[in-house]
Amino acid sequence: MTSAATDPLLEIADELYAASLSDFTPTRDARAKALKADGETELAAQVKALRKASLAAWVVDLFVRRDADQVEQVLSMGAALREAQAGMSGDDLRALTRQRRQLTAAITQQARSLAGEEGVKVTQAVADQVEATLTAAMVDERCGQAVRSGLLVSALSATGVDEVDVAAAVAVPEALGFVATARAPEPTARPDLRVVPDPDADAKARAAAEQALAEAQDEVVAAQSAYDDASVDVERLQARQLQLEAEIDELKRRIADLEETYDEVDDELGDADEVRAEALSSLEEATSVRDAAAKALEKLA
Repeated sequence: MTSAATDPLLEIADELYAASLSDFTPTRDARAKALKADGETELAAQVKALRKASLAAWVVDLFVRRDADQVEQVLSMGAALREAQAGMSGDDLRALTRQRRQLTAAITQQARSLAGEEGVKVTQAVADQVEATLTAAMVDERCGQAVRSGLLVSALSATGVDEVDVAAAVAVPEALGFVATARAPEPTARPDLRVVPDPDADAKARAAAEQALAEAQDEVVAAQSAYDDASVDVERLQARQLQLEAEIDELKRRIADLEETYDEVDDELGDADEVRAEALSSLEEATSVRDAAAKALEKLA
């Protein structure tokens, strides 16, 4: 994993993208100005070039820093599911997709709640982008690295088949492999004017996520068992296939021997047919001579 301590740009980016979305641009510009004044012109230019994250990307970055353990569980589960799905049937894959959707939906709800605590309203359209990004992190390893970095600047979408341009979705290419610094919420004196319809929403969302994670784990276990059974069948059929190949080779050798014998008999038949034709010619000639002699004798008599 990349360490911010060894890369000044990543260290600064880690701080900037942890800030509120509205503070990003003025904070970035002030930091770049200070660096330029200190003579660090190149680093100042790099900081100045950092892009402001989209709302969906910022929500994911916020969640990564506030609940790193949950994110690691999601990414670990994604890796396990990617490994297991190779041996799954169509029904198993559909069940897996359903479980994954339940998990990402629950995590998205938690992320929306965190954004709400920061005074940011997350619409359903943005929530859909957040969920698509979390899904991409589960189905694609590099997308998972981008999410873990906490330096996303745009939402992600992946099918697990086509390659995703992950580098374009993070603040800097070096973000891949970097792990965001966990941060607790900043204390604030602002009154909380939000309307909270359900005070237990966070707990319920976490419980739903844990349940979805447990169910997904059960799917992995079941898929592993199905894979093991299928492997036994494959080994048995491979052994039978080898046996049949040996029998086919033996039959091919027998056919080759018979074909050789057939060719020999065919040659002998050709020779015998020629001999028979010559004998028939001699027979016809002798018969003709005999018949002529018989007629001559009959006249003399």
